[in-house]
Amino acid sequence: MTTATTPVPEASAGPPATPAAPASVSFAEAFSFWLKLGFISFGGPAGQIAIMHTELVERRRWISERRFLHALNYCMLLPGPEAQQLATYIGWLMHRTWGGIVAGALFVLPSLFILIALSWIYLRFGDVPLVAGIFFGLKPAVTALVLHAAHRIGTRALKNRWMWGIAAASFVAIFAFDTPFPAIVLAAALIGHFGARRWPQVFALGGGHGSAKASYGPALIDDDTPTPMHARFSRSHLAMVLGFGLGLWLLAMAVLIALNGLQGTLTQMGWFFTKAALLTFGGAYAVLPYVYQGAVETHQWLSGPQMIDGLALGETTPGPLIMVVAFVGFVGGWLKQVFGPEALFLGGAVAAAVVTFFTFLPSFVFILAGGPVVEATHGKLGFTAPLSAVTAAVVGVILNLAMFFAYHVLWPQGFAGRFDALSAVITVAAAVALFRFKVGVIPLLGACAGIGLLLTWLSPMIR
Repeated sequence: MTTATTPVPEASAGPPATPAAPASVSFAEAFSFWLKLGFISFGGPAGQIAIMHTELVERRRWISERRFLHALNYCMLLPGPEAQQLATYIGWLMHRTWGGIVAGALFVLPSLFILIALSWIYLRFGDVPLVAGIFFGLKPAVTALVLHAAHRIGTRALKNRWMWGIAAASFVAIFAFDTPFPAIVLAAALIGHFGARRWPQVFALGGGHGSAKASYGPALIDDDTPTPMHARFSRSHLAMVLGFGLGLWLLAMAVLIALNGLQGTLTQMGWFFTKAALLTFGGAYAVLPYVYQGAVETHQWLSGPQMIDGLALGETTPGPLIMVVAFVGFVGGWLKQVFGPEALFLGGAVAAAVVTFFTFLPSFVFILAGGPVVEATHGKLGFTAPLSAVTAAVVGVILNLAMFFAYHVLWPQGFAGRFDALSAVITVAAAVALFRFKVGVIPLLGACAGIGLLLTWLSPMIR
């Protein structure tokens, strides 16, 4: 018996075949990716979104470019960290509610544990020359970073003289009159809402993410992939998510009140950071002035210089920059001795977990409740005029924050004390590195920390 062999055709010289759509992704595979993302999400929102785009759109092709940008545009309209919300949205779209919860939670949890450890080291060994030297170099770098953030947001938001006027008015309001940040946000949103009716071109949202231009082959969730059943809008689903979110918030507050009392530190943290979570338009830098007003001036959970140190730690860890609230919570729980002087670490760790929970709970509710609406409105999101005005106001608020940081770094004992020339030199050098040479955040902070260590080592010889 003979067997005929089928000739193998020669390779065609034509164009390469279009790659096939990727196979469906299991929940375990997605879990593994979201966990990895939580440990590598450095670089702030822009860096985190770039990592997700590279991994999910270009390499794995779990979602198309157009669907990715559509989800991102929605997340940019919300208060809260847009990168974490984007991860939650994609996880929810792929694997329903639990997929969204896992994706969003794993984006945050690694940085929470890292910040708890770093906060303990900071409080326990902060007076050790090695640690003090590192923070001596980091504080001027943070001042330059905040100034750079104001410039970066301003170049995107201040597209005309009216936006410049809103930014200037917000700066005067918070600097000269100590106006609360929520009042500034509300006033700017109202200006945008009513101003757009008369001058729509003035309040057109600029500098956003445009339409998709690149194609990386068929995606698992492609441009024309039908919206899955769980992502379709229904009033019952909306009511259920809102009810569950509110119920979870009420339950957590009830537990804190029962354990800590209405005026207890943990209860006050839960209430304060709930308000902060609803005001994070424009990113973490925008809400930091509000956190400073409440945490430093009103509740005195930590000092101004400690707030700067916390921001430095937040810049050097993965996850959203707003995770600096975990540092605020840890220091406040430690210094207020919420569980007594014998359990300082436990008090700090629980406080950090509490503020993280109340800060991110609204983000999950926004995505799980609003996602079905977004899926039904590709390219039709409208309510951008209030956001444009709020973003412009945020520029003035961040500029005020930069001045506050500069004051504490350059005059550590107040204007009556000495001017810190070494810190001024580091601040200027860091600003030049950011503005002129586009140095990344992590290399900048590493270099400044090294300079701080070197100066601490040399200071006894200089004297």
